[in-house]
Amino acid sequence: MRFETMRYATSMLAMSFGALTAVPVAAQTQDEQADQSGGIEDIVVTAQRREENMQDVPVAITVANAESLAAAGVNNVTNLNALSPSISFRATNMASSTSNIQIRGIGTTGNARTFEGAVGVFIDGVYRTRSGQALSNFLDVDSLQILRGPQGTLFGKNTAAGAVLVTSVKPDIDETRVNFEASYGNYGTYLVRGAFNTPLSDKAALRIAAVGSGTKGNIRNPNSGWTNANDDWGVKGQLLLEPTDTFSLRLIADYAKSTGDCCYGTVDYNANEAPTQGYIDFLSLQNGLTPPSRDISRREAVVNPYTANLIKDYGGTLHADLDIGNGTLRSVTALRRYNVSNEQDADFSGATIMNNLETFNSKFFSQELTYSGEFEGGLSAKYVLGGFYSDEKLSMDRDLWHGSQAQSYWDLVFDTVVVPASGTTPAVLLRDVLGDPDASGFDGNGFFGSERFNGTARSLAAFTHWDFALGDSFNVILGARYTNERKTGTAVFHAMNPADPLALLGVMPGAPYSQVTTNEALSGTAGVQFRPADGAMIYATFNRGFKAGGVNLDVNAFGVLGNVGADATAIYKPETINSIEAGLKLDWLDRRARTNVAVFYNSIKDLQVAQFLGLRFAIVNAPSAEVYGVELEQTFKLADGVTLNGGLTWLPTANYGDDAIIGNLAGRRFSTAPELAGNVALTGETPITDKLAVTARVAMQYTGRVYTNPVTDHQERPLALVDANIGIKSLDADWRIEGFVKNLFNTTYVTSHFNTPLQTGDINAYLGAPRTYGVTLRGSF
Repeated sequence: MRFETMRYATSMLAMSFGALTAVPVAAQTQDEQADQSGGIEDIVVTAQRREENMQDVPVAITVANAESLAAAGVNNVTNLNALSPSISFRATNMASSTSNIQIRGIGTTGNARTFEGAVGVFIDGVYRTRSGQALSNFLDVDSLQILRGPQGTLFGKNTAAGAVLVTSVKPDIDETRVNFEASYGNYGTYLVRGAFNTPLSDKAALRIAAVGSGTKGNIRNPNSGWTNANDDWGVKGQLLLEPTDTFSLRLIADYAKSTGDCCYGTVDYNANEAPTQGYIDFLSLQNGLTPPSRDISRREAVVNPYTANLIKDYGGTLHADLDIGNGTLRSVTALRRYNVSNEQDADFSGATIMNNLETFNSKFFSQELTYSGEFEGGLSAKYVLGGFYSDEKLSMDRDLWHGSQAQSYWDLVFDTVVVPASGTTPAVLLRDVLGDPDASGFDGNGFFGSERFNGTARSLAAFTHWDFALGDSFNVILGARYTNERKTGTAVFHAMNPADPLALLGVMPGAPYSQVTTNEALSGTAGVQFRPADGAMIYATFNRGFKAGGVNLDVNAFGVLGNVGADATAIYKPETINSIEAGLKLDWLDRRARTNVAVFYNSIKDLQVAQFLGLRFAIVNAPSAEVYGVELEQTFKLADGVTLNGGLTWLPTANYGDDAIIGNLAGRRFSTAPELAGNVALTGETPITDKLAVTARVAMQYTGRVYTNPVTDHQERPLALVDANIGIKSLDADWRIEGFVKNLFNTTYVTSHFNTPLQTGDINAYLGAPRTYGVTLRGSF
């Protein structure tokens, strides 16, 4: 069935791109007086910190407004690849440390509490320090921009791979209006959101938006029913003041909360049972629990006792704009809090062996000041001058507990393991330590230990960006940014059970530490762009991106207490990326066709990689890595109301260098970086009466073979997913109702594999969503 689906979907992709790539070699000169009302509309972007037509900007950009986000079913960052095949998202169990956005195959490599993303997420101009902060459902979004390639000059912190810009709808002083959306589907999935806008005077307006969503989950526990449930809600308030024509204030306050029993997406995926799997199943049966099926298409998982998570994300932002001279002075001040609590069955099974409670807390303040202006006369130039400051305080805790079956499992696992210092087994040593020949140590539920981590991150930057116009058709772009980052990290075992088998083996406790690192960097951009004809633009740019180093906040980051080592350090170095890109942006066929192509090469130095090295989780710097490829984005307006969109990303190389320091990753391809990925969507609208029209959309996403774990060799086969919508909209009132289906052929696929903790040789997996369907009503009045 999967093969037939793949063959059908691949044929569909090939035929679609056969049409998409039928692009003329050179742009046709277009009549400036031609009626463009039936052509593709201009799209306004802010990639250079000012409003410009996307086709005039020398940056590879994908843009979606509120309507196109709704049509594609993009409610948060988890499925941004529906908009662009160059972007991907992966998250597993702990939102603060496992969420990872990648652009062109480049992103955070591995899971670590201290890792900041290589793709910067900015919501209303404010940087989010963790990709997990973008997991909340989009609320009152006006536009979303995906900027591909290093964006460090203008956007700074951790944008070595690119940036995602999310902008809220601005309060409107001119009218009172209500927007609403309600959706319901299978698996008990629902989404309700709306916004209310009202003028307070001719110089002030208020806008309030709220969202609620949830699902009963799509992973089945054979003992208790559906799991992976979640309930989310959020609210956002905005106040706009425009006391004069040259000065405005905009205050934004938001709060989001998510609760659920994530993440049960752990289906046993090992065809050859691990040595301990039979005993794990036996312990599960002792607890009265049926083990899950080994067939991942049945989507089964069992944990014991339970899993629960809580996420809170809230803060406020103040925008102030003042027109001064021939430019605008802009201030963006933000204060944010991000709290994550995740209680999880650490052995991912129906046995009662180990569970943990992990928390993550971030307090973040940022201040940015920019002045954007323009020179006119002999030398015409648009410029941006700016400064940035941020300060973040982090705290992370983890408590480990053993279950009633822990001792039985340790006796099996450690019976043949010899403790180096004593020459005996942990079980025998335990009895000697406790002075009791019958001691078992871990019968019943009890406490293993606690880990406590704290960190800070302070960032200072100054930057400038210049766009010189040399005549009507040629521009030169220059920019630079100086960055200074200081990070600290401390770690300590708050408590430790001396009878812990890991302590007996010398693995725990980890050595306490307190370390500081400071990084300075100069990044920047240089480029040229040329407009050979109306509707055509060619560009070439060089960009240097920078991602600061830091202090690894992990229990064994400084080594183990009994074996620290003279050169032990928890500090990892910054990474840099040098990127060369050339591109073509072309509107043709009287603006009924738009073709954007980019060719790029990225050389990465000191890539930050999180790895498990023997007895500890470490962050190492891979001395080199290389990524290059080609992107194509194509739009055809086939007729009034009918549009064909497509994208194709080819990455022949997205590899680590051949460096021994990264072990088995040397020369290997990055995870979640397929050689070929593409999407295509056909959207149509046709009137059926003078007041009603039928709307329809069918889309396909193709992803080639990928590694599904940052540091192991697990892979997922090529994948094609098909989505479809059909509905009715009013032509004289603003409402529509439509039915939708995602993953039409109900394809089962893995988003992430991992080695099951405590169970050597066993492999588990997180699964992508199954076929989902439902109905949506949205509109405004």
